[in-house]
Amino acid sequence: MKPIISAGNAWSCTVVSFFAVIILSVIGALFKAEHEVVAGKFTDPDYPQVAAATVFGAVAVYGLFFLFCGCQAWLHTRQPRIAL
Repeated sequence: MKPIISAGNAWSCTVVSFFAVIILSVIGALFKAEHEVVAGKFTDPDYPQVAAATVFGAVAVYGLFFLFCGCQAWLHTRQPRIAL
């Protein structure tokens, strides 16, 4: 099987997606717990549980990006090198 995207893009997407999953998971957990940092001000969302669900949806999307780009990066490591 041949990779669809370049090796640099695959590794960049994998790293960015990994950190996005971690950071957004923490933010989603704060919304779900209705922590004062994210849900305690006047201008913040009225329904922190809805905001948490939206953030966890973004976590799922970034998780899919992580899997796809990780597989692409893995395919690049298995691809034979061409010697000139």
